[in-house]
Amino acid sequence: MTGVILVLNAGSSSVKFSLFPGGQRPTRQELLCEGQFAGIGQRPHFTAKDHAGAPLANETLEPGSTHEDALATLLKWLERQFPEHVLVAAGHRVVHGGTLYTRPVRIDADVVAELTRLVPLAPLHQPHPLTAIAALSKLHPTLPQVACFDTSFHHTEPEVATTFALPRRLSDKGIRRYGFHGLSYEYIAGVLPEIVGTPAADGRVVVAHLGAGASMCAMRQRQSVATTMGFTALDGLVMSRRCGSLDPGVMLYLLQQEGMSADAVSDLLYQSSGLLGVSGISEDMKTLLSSDAPNARQAVDLFVYRVCRELGSLAAALGGFDVLVFTAGIGEHAAEIRRRVCERSAWLGLQIDEAANQAGGPRITKEGSKASAWMIPTDENLMIVRHTRRLVGATQGGTN
Repeated sequence: MTGVILVLNAGSSSVKFSLFPGGQRPTRQELLCEGQFAGIGQRPHFTAKDHAGAPLANETLEPGSTHEDALATLLKWLERQFPEHVLVAAGHRVVHGGTLYTRPVRIDADVVAELTRLVPLAPLHQPHPLTAIAALSKLHPTLPQVACFDTSFHHTEPEVATTFALPRRLSDKGIRRYGFHGLSYEYIAGVLPEIVGTPAADGRVVVAHLGAGASMCAMRQRQSVATTMGFTALDGLVMSRRCGSLDPGVMLYLLQQEGMSADAVSDLLYQSSGLLGVSGISEDMKTLLSSDAPNARQAVDLFVYRVCRELGSLAAALGGFDVLVFTAGIGEHAAEIRRRVCERSAWLGLQIDEAANQAGGPRITKEGSKASAWMIPTDENLMIVRHTRRLVGATQGGTN
């Protein structure tokens, strides 16, 4: 029997999963399967595919099925689908680790209590992995579980980069900039030397994680120096449904003059703004790029403008700029967005190579470009499985 590790990313109505062998250093090429349960709480739809993308499962659960029901279905399916493998650990993506967790941690009752305490800092994200952790603990009580945090990578930032100009009594309660998408940035930092070369990788690098949630991170020596997200995952860039940076006075106006409730404002900022709100058409970048509607063009222009403006800000934080990396859904697949960002940022030394950009790089700037730009696919799940393997010694109970 071979030990395997389950990677889970739980949302309010979904659970995404991947399964890897529990070897010394799992790789993407070793992926056994991945999939998701969508529509949890209503009529969940379960899909899975193998490492080559061939379908393995496509079924619907009973109406009203919960996260626990979905995970119970998954565990039974894994036993049938992979009879020669034994599940030895599970790793969870957890958005917020607060100031305490600067690296992944094996989950116990004290960790669960601390993560529950952090729910007010990420109320729309933090509860869901806790639900999955509790469900898996009930279904498989002896299974080691590990929490991997989106905030951990940014603990190297200097205090000046994490502090709000608020009274210290509030800062002492944890109101500060945390930053997110840390698992993605950690992966990019790890592969940079082999792609761009060690001197450039250890220089002044900005990584643009552009997806449904979007942020950017400035790195020096492959450590976080500054990032665009702050106290919550609302800050910074325009996102699919999230507004990005917003004058706090707008929220006061909505509460005081428009008579909106806190819940209504939260829904507006997290669910109804961003590309969807500006365009009034779609949150999908591909759809907006193909549209002739003026509002669609404005949404795309605003997205690019904010990326370029933040690039200038992060270059200032680094004291210069050498390397730009595009990653995540939009960064990896929207050549048009990469082109616009590079052309608008030519003043920073970027000279786009359009043929290379259309081909997907990895390098998308000309050889003589003062600063270089690259497209590098990210892999947050691979970071989770590696951290889980390191913490629990995941080949226990089987051979590798």
